[in-house]
Amino acid sequence: MRAIAALALASFASQALVRAADTLLPQIATDFDISVGSASIVITAYALTHGSMQFITGPIADRFGKYRTVAIACAVSAFTVALCGLASSLGSLTLARFASGITVAWILPISLAYIGDVVPYEQRQQLLGRFLAAQVLGQMFGQAAGGIVGDYFGWRTMFFLLAAMLGLAAAALTTELATNPITRVDRSAPQGLGPLASYKIVLRNPWARIMLLVVGLEGALFQGIFPFVSADLHLRFGLSFTAIGIIIGVFATGGLIYAATVKLLMRRLGQTGIANTGGAVMGLSFLTLAIEPVWHLAPLATLGIGLGFFMLHNTLQTEGTQMTPEARGTAVALFASMYFIGQTVGVALSAPVMDHYGATPLFVFAAVMLPALAFWFTRRLKLRRI
Repeated sequence: MRAIAALALASFASQALVRAADTLLPQIATDFDISVGSASIVITAYALTHGSMQFITGPIADRFGKYRTVAIACAVSAFTVALCGLASSLGSLTLARFASGITVAWILPISLAYIGDVVPYEQRQQLLGRFLAAQVLGQMFGQAAGGIVGDYFGWRTMFFLLAAMLGLAAAALTTELATNPITRVDRSAPQGLGPLASYKIVLRNPWARIMLLVVGLEGALFQGIFPFVSADLHLRFGLSFTAIGIIIGVFATGGLIYAATVKLLMRRLGQTGIANTGGAVMGLSFLTLAIEPVWHLAPLATLGIGLGFFMLHNTLQTEGTQMTPEARGTAVALFASMYFIGQTVGVALSAPVMDHYGATPLFVFAAVMLPALAFWFTRRLKLRRI
């Protein structure tokens, strides 16, 4: 548990970085005198490298040690994230985000793969649900602090703060690596297999291919649309960045509710019931954002989106750690890669819609497609277990 707690700290820092960009986006657009759609390139650049790097992180972590890999990634990420704060133009910020996507990409998926190695499957969804609390708190901090710190100290200060957090996580992981023997054990790493052999193991598995498709679509439908909630609240209702940061931060509260109730939900709803309910809750919440006449409904909607998302995504994560146990690092890295590639495609397709028609069509589309995706996934999962 001590080793996993250090990974939770790293997860907190990495997820704070991911979500901070959502609330910083309108501030960056204002500072560089560009549209929100144009500024969203900083999200696309990060997601592109974060996703594509997974093609090499998994096999390397399988071969050289998952825990060691995460420790090194945190140390290097502290430097690349600090470069974001030093950027003086949209171009240099995009390059810095590109670089930070490369380095931060190693943290969360390899942490999940390590947990898959040391925790039995029967206990894994509950433990991953609790581990999720660190991710959620990081997202909550990133979203809320992005608006507040940006308002009072500028968006660059937020990146410097995140760089310091990653440095602290690197120190904690290094200490565990030096003192805790369990961190130097990779129980399911393929022995003597190179990257190509590891990929063949994963991609020849039909269920693994379905899982990769589902998580890619989830990334496109959720991560490709949710970043525009903050811009919509600012443009449609004229809210301050601080208010937007607090409202968007409520998203993470939904994740905390899930983390606190995952044991009860597993007993009452089961794995497929959790995923289906999550999809339905997200659909209703996005529909609320699309039709709300006043901004006062937005906190409730973002709470629902957070709860629904983590119900669905944690189920996908659990299945992702088990879809190919003999090459778990590679499998989970590909899983994460498809998620961020989906985000990259989703943001790229959503940006021109946002600039020309506003966010309402995007919210309606998400409200229809996310529940449909959840129901299709659970149907395939049930057929697999027959």
